[in-house]
Amino acid sequence: MSASSSSVSSPWWDRAVLLGMAVVLAVLPFTTSGYVLYVVNLLMVFSVLALGMHLVIGETGQFALSHAAFFGIGIYTAGLINNQWQPPFFVSILAGAVLSAALGWVIGLLALRMRDIYLALATFAFGEAMQWVFLNWESVTNGSNGLQMKPASLGGYQLLNDLQAYPFVVAIAALMLWLTLALSRSRLGSSFRAVRESDVAAVAMGVNTRAVKVTAFVLSAAFAGVAGGMYTLFTSFIHPESLGFQTTILILTMVVVGGLGSVRGAVAGAIVFGLASELLRQAPSYQEIIYGGILMLFMMFLPKGMASLFASRRKAQRASPVNVSPNASEKHA
Repeated sequence: MSASSSSVSSPWWDRAVLLGMAVVLAVLPFTTSGYVLYVVNLLMVFSVLALGMHLVIGETGQFALSHAAFFGIGIYTAGLINNQWQPPFFVSILAGAVLSAALGWVIGLLALRMRDIYLALATFAFGEAMQWVFLNWESVTNGSNGLQMKPASLGGYQLLNDLQAYPFVVAIAALMLWLTLALSRSRLGSSFRAVRESDVAAVAMGVNTRAVKVTAFVLSAAFAGVAGGMYTLFTSFIHPESLGFQTTILILTMVVVGGLGSVRGAVAGAIVFGLASELLRQAPSYQEIIYGGILMLFMMFLPKGMASLFASRRKAQRASPVNVSPNASEKHA
């Protein structure tokens, strides 16, 4: 046989990719610095954001457009706590995640009464409302002037640049990826997917759809809050304009183009479009048009995203016929 099914199995491929990424991330600080490390830190943040949206849209099928709002809540909560008390950075990140999760619980309750376009509109309105809060609550957020944040610290050690923040950002991103994979393989992950396919069928299987939907929104918001806290580790300034609908569209594009329901697709989409957002930074007025065009093309021609390309290749290899060498056939003859 020319190729066995085990040689192209998903676990083997995933382990190889993860090992390769780990080697690259471990070597990177010793081979580059400055802007490259900033971009890698930013890609780690985007990956966590994409994983959070993956949980609510890809796994549970709840079309929510409030991710940028929870991201902003995580940033402002962690930044303000650090400015005021300068605790260890994991405390401020945890606070941002908890507050985001609490508001995600509220959005989750709304999700019980809405579906599809109505849920999308409601969560979009929440996101716009939160951006208004960031812009106008000047006594707390400093409004349209933006918020200047002090360097994060841990045990008296301050993170003054991208290189110093890098190992912590990568470690948090790895932890969130592990949590996502654990959730996906758990009984809760199975319940998420049952709700995504059909509420009625999920209830018939004994799934508490009410609790599952709320849990999905809470976890998704918490992931976004963690991403916001991660962002404060390597940046010293945030402006509310960067937390608007454009950011939500960018994250949605990452998840949809990467592949709905695929963890590896969400991470791949975050890396590809995180890099694209940096390349398009000089043309901000065209970003939404470009992202919208890419979304339309993928929905028309590749609705299952980039992840489906690898899945199709694996299926084709597994379905390939068994090859018998000429020598072997001669012996049998």
